[in-house]
Amino acid sequence: MPKANEIKRGFVIEHEGRVWAVRDVSRSAPTARGGSTLYRFKLEAIPGGDRQELTLKGDDVAREADLVRRQSSFSYRDADGFVFMDDEDFSQYLLDEDAVGDAAGYLTDGLGGIYVLLIDGTPVALTLPQSVELTVADTAPVMKGATATRSAKPATTESGLEVMVPDYITPGESIRVNTETGEFMGRS
Repeated sequence: MPKANEIKRGFVIEHEGRVWAVRDVSRSAPTARGGSTLYRFKLEAIPGGDRQELTLKGDDVAREADLVRRQSSFSYRDADGFVFMDDEDFSQYLLDEDAVGDAAGYLTDGLGGIYVLLIDGTPVALTLPQSVELTVADTAPVMKGATATRSAKPATTESGLEVMVPDYITPGESIRVNTETGEFMGRS
């Protein structure tokens, strides 16, 4: 069981009888004598997506959840949900829209680097790669004299995700998007 100071972003822990994914970790050190370092975790329930914050002292122990991470690729979406294929044994995992949540906007056919989280053999959630490449489907036309330092404009990607991009981006261009923040990272 890891101590609070060993828990990093991406860990999956059990708390209050539920399974939670650690989405963010912040550390604060009180200035008073004898004050111990506090770790504040932003948690997201698996499954369900409920969010909660948890604060622990550095020596407090958290229970790591018993789950399996399988590296997979996105195959397709149908009426039942999203289908992912395991990269090792080619088995398929079906996740419904609630389990995928906001990650749906980053999924494109054949996207790899995805981890499907399984609890007792049942797929319950997924972890996306740090960034993905998406093609801009629609955006406002390029403004004359637009540079990289100018303001941003909204763009809709092939997957339906809306991203703020620099003025010089045109439809059909491939861009990199951060999956944690949803921000434009650059051209691909």
